[in-house]
Amino acid sequence: RCKDQRLYIGSTRDLLKRLQAHKMGRIKTTKSRRPVQLIYKEELEDYKEARKRELYLKSGTGRDWLRTKTEGCQSG
Repeated sequence: RCKDQRLYIGSTRDLLKRLQAHKMGRIKTTKSRRPVQLIYKEELEDYKEARKRELYLKSGTGRDWLRTKTEGCQSG
């Protein structure tokens, strides 16, 4: 979750490296919305499947599901 309370949804092969890049302001999408906090993750074996899952979570239905799943997760 970003400082503005909006969710950032993405996929990566290296979660720790990507999260650090977000926190350091190296990612354009979240640079102005720091600090960021990891509130939910899924691990999939196949990167292609992970990208499909990312696209689903960015859809209306997927976003609604994710909001329900992360309800109560606070930044800070």
